[in-house]
Amino acid sequence: MIVRQLGCEDYARTWQAMRVFTAARCEDTEDELWMVEHPPVFTLGQAGRREHVLDADDIPVIASDRGGQVTYHGPGQVIAYPLLDLRRMGIYVKELVFRAEQAVIQTVESFGIEGRRVPGAPGVFTPWQSAAPAPFAGLAKIAALGVKVTRGCTYHGVALNVAMDLTPYSRINPCGYHGLEVVDLATLGVHTTCAEVAACLSARLQAHLSPSAKISSPALARIAV
Repeated sequence: MIVRQLGCEDYARTWQAMRVFTAARCEDTEDELWMVEHPPVFTLGQAGRREHVLDADDIPVIASDRGGQVTYHGPGQVIAYPLLDLRRMGIYVKELVFRAEQAVIQTVESFGIEGRRVPGAPGVFTPWQSAAPAPFAGLAKIAALGVKVTRGCTYHGVALNVAMDLTPYSRINPCGYHGLEVVDLATLGVHTTCAEVAACLSARLQAHLSPSAKISSPALARIAV
């Protein structure tokens, strides 16, 4: 897997580059992992409803082709875009989501933070004194996940909050859930750099998403897209 450190790049330009890469790849194209940060932007997934953007103010809103509802990207957030051939790996998209979540869970655990899944809500959550409605009571979201699969190949990916200005999340219903709280590692008392977190997340994703990686959830691997 080729790993590319892109720095801070415009969201729309990066999205277009992923689409071009995916459209041009063939069965011998090596998988890639793009690590990036974006300037402030709200993004809507394919199922995204504009009413979940409560007050965009001066932050642009872009409707993309990833899965999911609305989320926010901004400085202080580590974003990983795995560009994978799932057919070559022999897995389906639900297994990809499981593996990506596992990489994030292991990354935050390496900094002393507990990561959890919530059934039916892709991404990673952590214990937090939250009054959010069920099933998010007592939890806050620390990583968002959304992917696109075309011709068996994936793009988009996962965003892990490190040390952000979290106020833009109050302008949306994060991931389409009213009252869902969002945190970052800094809020949880972890003072580190995006570079350090990106290195850890990149290593875990490479371990879980290489073609030779052991299936982490055999049951999910049998579920078709």
